[in-house]
Amino acid sequence: MLKNLKIGTKFTLLLTIVFLISIVISGTVLSSVLQHRAQVEVTSKASILIKTMTSVRKYTQNQVRNLLLSRLETDPLFIPETVPAYSATEVFANLRKNEEYQNFFYKEATLNPTNLRDKADSYEAQIVNRFRKNPALKEIADFRSLPEGTVFYIARPLAVTEQSCLQCHSTPDKAPKSQLRTYGSENGFGWNFNEIVAAQIVSVPSEEVFDSAQRAWLLIMAFLVFIFAIIVLLINFLIKKTIIKRIQKIERIAQKVSTGDMTAEFEENTHDEIGSLSAAFNRMKYSLNIAMDMLDKQN
Repeated sequence: MLKNLKIGTKFTLLLTIVFLISIVISGTVLSSVLQHRAQVEVTSKASILIKTMTSVRKYTQNQVRNLLLSRLETDPLFIPETVPAYSATEVFANLRKNEEYQNFFYKEATLNPTNLRDKADSYEAQIVNRFRKNPALKEIADFRSLPEGTVFYIARPLAVTEQSCLQCHSTPDKAPKSQLRTYGSENGFGWNFNEIVAAQIVSVPSEEVFDSAQRAWLLIMAFLVFIFAIIVLLINFLIKKTIIKRIQKIERIAQKVSTGDMTAEFEENTHDEIGSLSAAFNRMKYSLNIAMDMLDKQN
């Protein structure tokens, strides 16, 4: 089938195949690069959020709690603002009111929390146990499937690094009376100093990670398709002008010579391969003309 096609058609077909292969390869590589970059950007933003929440925790632990500590024994209800985890969660809830962070979620997933709101589910418990088994592990970033969809998360371990934390979490007899009245004596106890008890987890829907990469990919691919199309059309135009039309001209003159018109000239002033071919045809025509003259004389 291909041997019956004209040279121009073959060149166009070849360029189209090269174009399609280039688009597929470049599109695949570009998609992978953009998705990785988007994931790095989201990870960086989540890391900053975790550091911010850690600062809130330290402020609550070292400043707010010391101011309100005396009231924990006298007030009828527990003051949750004295708990670093509560402060961090509430601050993050306010942060989510900003459009830039509305799709981000924060949780201090705890194996044995005082407030059951912070209770780690089975998947989060596995994350905490990974940190407990490998204390050198400082961060986990991965994707997780939820009924609402897939989310990307970054998690960091939380350990008991302040002796004051054990006042509320060692044994019930040491805990403030308001804490026991509010949360009871069943949860949030038995913690030990330097023990990893929870994980700070910032998560975001995977669409947040990939949508921006997808938009960038579509924009770049549209640009590449446009550029490749221009290149193919330009190359095709140059091939027709510099090669095919010149060959067609030689073909027309050869047709005239083949019918006995020895006045036709293969005019080519270039010194490339087609110019050399034209010169060879002229020499062949002269040789043929001489041979025919000699044959006429002999007859």
